[in-house]
Amino acid sequence: MKTMEKKVRFYIILFLLPSVLGFIVFSLLPMLSALFLSFTDWDVIGGSPNLIGLKNYIDILKSEEFLRVIFNTMKFISLYIPGIITLSLGVALMFNSNVKHVAVFRVLLFIPVLTSWIAGSLIWRSVLSGQYGMLNNLLAIIGIQGPAWLTDPKWAMISIVIVSIWKDLGFFSLIIFGGLRGIDRTLYEAAEIDGANGFQILKKITIPLVTPTLFFVLVTTMISSFQLFSQIMVMTAGGPMGATQVMVERIYTYGFRYFEMGYATALSILLLIVIVTITLIQLILQKKWVYYE
Repeated sequence: MKTMEKKVRFYIILFLLPSVLGFIVFSLLPMLSALFLSFTDWDVIGGSPNLIGLKNYIDILKSEEFLRVIFNTMKFISLYIPGIITLSLGVALMFNSNVKHVAVFRVLLFIPVLTSWIAGSLIWRSVLSGQYGMLNNLLAIIGIQGPAWLTDPKWAMISIVIVSIWKDLGFFSLIIFGGLRGIDRTLYEAAEIDGANGFQILKKITIPLVTPTLFFVLVTTMISSFQLFSQIMVMTAGGPMGATQVMVERIYTYGFRYFEMGYATALSILLLIVIVTITLIQLILQKKWVYYE
C-alpha cells in the first residue's frame, strides 16, 4: 500500500513539475525581477541598475503627473463602466427575448470583439477626426457642428470611452446573456400567474438573479480599465495636453521611450497594488448586493 502511495505521489509530482517550472520561470522570476528593478534607477542604455531605495515610489506619488493619471483613469471608469454594464444588460435582455433575427444581430455585435484593437483604433481615429471624420460629417447634415474629438482635452477621453464600449459591448452582452439563460424559467411563469408586469419581473427576478454575472462583468471591466493602453496609444498617444494619460501608457512611455526602466517598473508595481486593492474591496462588497441561488 505504501509503495502504491509513493508511486501516486511520484506521478503527481512528475505531471505538476512542468507547470510549476513554467510558473517559476515565466511568472514568478519576472515579478521578482520587476520588484527589484523598481528600487533602482536603471537606464536601459546607460548601464547596470543602481539601487536607490524608495526614491522612484516617492517621486511618483509626489508628482502632479500621477494625480493626473489617476484622475484620467477615474474619468474613464465613471463613464465606461456604467455605460458598458447598462448597454450590455439591455442588449442581453433583447437577446433573451423573442425578437426576430436576433441571432444575426448577435453575430454583427460580436464582430468588433474579433477585431484587433490596433485596426479598430485606426478606423475610429479616422472616423473621429475633427476635420474630415465621418461622424462630424454626419452631424453636419443635421446642422450640428461636431467637436474636435481627439484633439480637444474635453472630448478626448469621451472618445476613448465610446470606442471601448463599441469594442467590448458584444463580449459582455453575451456573458450577461449566458447568465440570463441560467435563470429558472419557472420563476417567470409563477410571477406571470401572480399578475406581475414586465418591470416587476425585471426588478424582482431578473436583476437579482443575474447579479453574479454582473459582478463578474464589474470586476473584469474594472481591471481592464486600469490596463487601458492600445486605443490610447493609437488614437491620442496620451494627449492632448495629457488628457488621456493613463497608467499603462505611462509605463510604456517611461520604459521604452525614456528608457527609465526603474521608474516604469515602480509604476507597474503601484498599478498592481491598485488593481489588487480594488478587486479585494469588490469581493468584500459583493456580499451586500450579489445574490447566489
